[in-house]
Amino acid sequence: MDEKELLRLEHLHKEFGGNVVLKDFDLSVKKGEVIVIIGPSGCGKSTLLRCINGLEAVQSGKITFEGAPVEKNSKNISQIRQKIGMVFQSYDLFPHKTVLQNIILAPCKVQKRKKEEVEQEALQLLERVGLNDKKDAFPRELSGGQKQRVAIVRALCMHPDILLFDEVTAALDPEMVREVLDTMLELAKQGSTMLIVTHEMSFARAVADRILFLDGGELVEESNSPKDFFDHPKTERAQKFLQTFEYE
Repeated sequence: MDEKELLRLEHLHKEFGGNVVLKDFDLSVKKGEVIVIIGPSGCGKSTLLRCINGLEAVQSGKITFEGAPVEKNSKNISQIRQKIGMVFQSYDLFPHKTVLQNIILAPCKVQKRKKEEVEQEALQLLERVGLNDKKDAFPRELSGGQKQRVAIVRALCMHPDILLFDEVTAALDPEMVREVLDTMLELAKQGSTMLIVTHEMSFARAVADRILFLDGGELVEESNSPKDFFDHPKTERAQKFLQTFEYE
């Protein structure tokens, strides 16, 4: 394994009831890379992230993270998941807990870290995303954009080696999208390793080191130059897909 390689997917095959969602899928992710995954709805993007995190089992193929196999029911899956942060479209915050309580729960309970240390880090992270004044608020008192930024802070507080973002702006009002994307751009600048599923094409162009275009569970096109991909997509399928978007 390359010393900088964090994640490797080899010949991944995933299906639901005979419906193939991922077909012979290969991917290698190096430390510090920001990879954006785009494609039409139902092409396998979200399923891919769930397989990487061990939330979905695959029929065949292999996923290795930092050299260790990722398997849904393996004994070490909880340890691996601690290193693979995932931020969902639906926030998944506990409604009866404050912002700060939501953030510190897993580091204290799962990682057995000291509450004072975790609280201090959580407050620093909240300040970074402009939410330090919301630490005692409950999720119902927050906007969608604020909830999503709290979810990102919660993931960061676990000190993951890679972050997976699954359409994190899809449920947000347009004016709230920017604040979440700005947070993710800042993470990219700081060298975080990220896999991002998004329909925000301008954001994809701005943040990505590499673009993956999926269709029908297959990697149709891959580009190390987001500018080239968006300006001159090589495949007819990618050309048609990009024509449905307006972006700068």
